[in-house]
Amino acid sequence: MTGSQWASGYVSEIDYTPGYYRELCPGLMDFALAYRGLGGLPPRPLRYLELGFGQGLSINIHAAANAGEFWGTDFNPSHAARAKSLALACGSGAVLLDDSFAELSARPDLPEFDVIALHGIWSWISDENRRIIVDLIRRKLVVGGVVYLSYNCLPGWAPAIPLRHLMTLHAETAGSDAQGVLGRMDQAFGFTQQVIDSGAAYFRANPSVVERLKLIVAQNRQYLAHEYFTRDWHPMHFSDVAEMLSEAKLSYAAPAHLLDHIDMLNFSAEAKKLLDGIDHPVLKESVRDYVLNQQFRRDLFVKGARKLYPVERRERLLRQRFVLTVADRDVPSKVKVAAGEANLQESIYGPIVEALAEDGRRPKSAGELAHDPRLKQLQSSQIVDALAVLVGTGSVHPAQDGDVSVKARTDALNAHLCNLARSGDEIGYLASPLAGGGIPVPRIHQLFLLAMAEGRRSRAEWAKYAWDAFAAQGQRLIKEGRTLESAEDNLAELAAQAEEFEARRVPVLRALMTC
Repeated sequence: MTGSQWASGYVSEIDYTPGYYRELCPGLMDFALAYRGLGGLPPRPLRYLELGFGQGLSINIHAAANAGEFWGTDFNPSHAARAKSLALACGSGAVLLDDSFAELSARPDLPEFDVIALHGIWSWISDENRRIIVDLIRRKLVVGGVVYLSYNCLPGWAPAIPLRHLMTLHAETAGSDAQGVLGRMDQAFGFTQQVIDSGAAYFRANPSVVERLKLIVAQNRQYLAHEYFTRDWHPMHFSDVAEMLSEAKLSYAAPAHLLDHIDMLNFSAEAKKLLDGIDHPVLKESVRDYVLNQQFRRDLFVKGARKLYPVERRERLLRQRFVLTVADRDVPSKVKVAAGEANLQESIYGPIVEALAEDGRRPKSAGELAHDPRLKQLQSSQIVDALAVLVGTGSVHPAQDGDVSVKARTDALNAHLCNLARSGDEIGYLASPLAGGGIPVPRIHQLFLLAMAEGRRSRAEWAKYAWDAFAAQGQRLIKEGRTLESAEDNLAELAAQAEEFEARRVPVLRALMTC
């Protein structure tokens, strides 16, 4: 696709979606490493670098909600400008740049970092930029430091590589600059469907690719432009990534996503037996990817990993405190994993959730839960395993110690984000100083919080406040697939949502120190 000269083949005509990616949270990285039996992040406060931060929501939430020094770069200047506005709003002092990776690497003021994080960007840059990043990590990651890397991987992407090639080839050769990137994308989708409809043998031999195209066409166009229509797009085998990072003295440590740790949820007995018989970590991870047909990996690498002794691991995990991030009844009874769905046993998870909800939802350590009479039938290891699953579902989060300066920053950031909700619905997260990360809070709830902050106390006032924001932009709510046209119907729906919000979400957000 065509683009600005400075963009190095990356789509620069439209902004990337303003998403929050929870695995970038320092507290989650620390817990994932400890759960795997490894020493965690270096002592706080951290120095943290995010490469390719998009619109900067994740790095700004983490810079506000954690003590430390946060740096980041994204060479799209519109992304960097928006990210800087969030940093200024909360006073985090985050250093957010629009440097290329080469420019950043050459900065004389660039410090050493405890964490270097890359979400997705690894798959969409050139080999030259990957070499620059590896060299930067080699020189600027402290001993014991952690790298978070997520990327499109093989073999899961293998059947779709020809699909992506056909779409981008059409966009580059048959599309015109006058159409813009979105117009060229739509033309490419239509052309690809014509090829399918012609009876092309490739698509007849790979019907899953036809279904993939249907899913692609239904997705957000901003996301698709950056996912599929960049010049560089390189799904990689895990073994190739591990070999490249070994040049920076990194070794693979653990999955960043907690559910990926739980083999019993992800593998059949036969597959687990096969994996248990493989000693070499790179071969083992590669075979996992084949068993799961993995398309996307979220990995933690460490420069000098320190293995914990079993007693040390147990004590470390029992000290860890946890906090609920959802209402009790919103904790799922099933969890989606690579193999499908797995039921969460009520006799184990029910008492844990009940205990976490008590005493005003105060954070509780795994050791404290192990002494709860309702959990006396469980071993402490079972409690820790269950908590890891709940963290993986997003229902529970590792808790960190409070800090007055951190709370002031998250309050300021959250006030700013709620104010933005008056004119748009892009940012569906707020910062929690207790979790050290982001919590899902949809636009309507942000408007309710804004109304509360401005002194409106009744649910009817919250509903009216939210409706005024919608009506000012000619927007309407949608309920059960039907647009609510009248003011009365919109107000009634908002009042019902305000009632549910007060009962189910306000206690959670207050416990998380988010409001």
